[in-house]
Amino acid sequence: MRLILDTNIYSDYAEGKPEVVDVIARKAQEICFPSIVLGELYYGFLKSSRKQLNEQKIEQFITLFNVDIIVVDEDVSRKYALIYENLEKKGCRIPLNDVWIAACCMADGGTLLTRDNHFNNVEQIEKIILH
Repeated sequence: MRLILDTNIYSDYAEGKPEVVDVIARKAQEICFPSIVLGELYYGFLKSSRKQLNEQKIEQFITLFNVDIIVVDEDVSRKYALIYENLEKKGCRIPLNDVWIAACCMADGGTLLTRDNHFNNVEQIEKIILH
C-alpha cells in the first residue's frame, strides 16, 4: 500500500508510538509526504528546542524509507478546488492545510494515514484514521 503520512502520524512515529509504528510496518510498501506536511513539520521544528535533531531525524526517515514528496502542481491545485467546493456544499469546514493534504492524496492515489477525523468528510480519498 502507498501510504501518505499526515503530520500527526509522522510526529507519532518519531515519538515511537507503537500503534503508528506497527501500522506503517504492516501496511506501507511505499511512503509519501505531501509537501504541505513537510512545511507543517519544519514549522514545528523551528519552534522546538530540538530543531537540529528533529531535522536530522526527518532527513534520515526520508532517506531510509525512500519517501516520495508530493508537490503542489496544477493537478493538485485542481483537486484542491474540487475538494474545497464539495466540503463547502456540505457545509463542512476543515483546516485549509488539510484540504491541500487531501488534494495531494487525491492526485497521488495513495492512502492517507492520519489521526484527524475531519478527513471523513473528504469523500474523494482513501484514508486510514487512527484513534
